[in-house]
Amino acid sequence: MAILFLIPGPLQPFADGRRRVRLESAPSTVGEALAALAAIYPGVRDRVVTEQGEIRPHINVFVGEDNIRDERGLSTRVPEGCEISILPAVSGG
Repeated sequence: MAILFLIPGPLQPFADGRRRVRLESAPSTVGEALAALAAIYPGVRDRVVTEQGEIRPHINVFVGEDNIRDERGLSTRVPEGCEISILPAVSGG
């Protein structure tokens, strides 16, 4: 079963303008899912993950409703048919 990435506006230019990207593969972790996304749209992953392989501080990634920072990071399991949301962090006063 496929998984669906929800791409925020600032990253859509790096995904051919798409708001949603469906992966037909079944990655088992967020890291594998991002690698599969990078095979199609390399610019997206480069803006989500640092050169050291960590999620950038200003980016949040959710599997369903769970922030992967509260789970196992890039090792967070990806259930079949789930949605992975990439969200820029919001800050300010």
